[in-house]
Amino acid sequence: MKFSALLSLAPLVAAIPGSKQANNSDVAFGVISARSASPVHLLPLNAGGTYFWLGGHAHTYSPIPGIPDTNQTVIANGHFLDVAVPGGQAIYVDNKGALRFTSPHSAYEPTGSSDGPFEYTPGSSFGHWSFKGHGASGFMACPTTNATISYRRSRRGAAAAPKWQVYAALKNATVPTGKVEDCLGFDALTVSVNTTTPVAWEYI
Repeated sequence: MKFSALLSLAPLVAAIPGSKQANNSDVAFGVISARSASPVHLLPLNAGGTYFWLGGHAHTYSPIPGIPDTNQTVIANGHFLDVAVPGGQAIYVDNKGALRFTSPHSAYEPTGSSDGPFEYTPGSSFGHWSFKGHGASGFMACPTTNATISYRRSRRGAAAAPKWQVYAALKNATVPTGKVEDCLGFDALTVSVNTTTPVAWEYI
């Protein structure tokens, strides 16, 4: 199933509550949030500015002809972005609890960051992705503020930056508003992406 078909399946989940490089398998998937009757229900997970967001578009760059400059976010092998850039781009949770990815050509992660465990469970229609490090119980979406948002406006002319930043579901996370109570836990549903080559050169 193509990632572009993910949102077309939204009615099926309407009742659901709320040098590192990929080298283990060919599992690739996109993520959509699920928390019924909430503002974060059925939003795509996207990478931009080394952070992850619900809504908006992914931010990618490709200097190589033939590798698309996609606006979708695809995860490979559980905790890497599906990229061609040498060294890859790992996904991790930083010392404030934010879900992040490493910059191109760099494996740097702030002191106190966690590489997992991230858990991917395939399913017949939807799979599930979660983070269990630091005693977390999955993910939560936290409202952004003008002072804290670092999302880059899309070169394709995205109308607005997303309103929700993704964190590990931790009671002691340092979130944009300063209050974890403002955040909403959600299920990270996955849809397999059929691809034989990386979908992007790099995420930025």
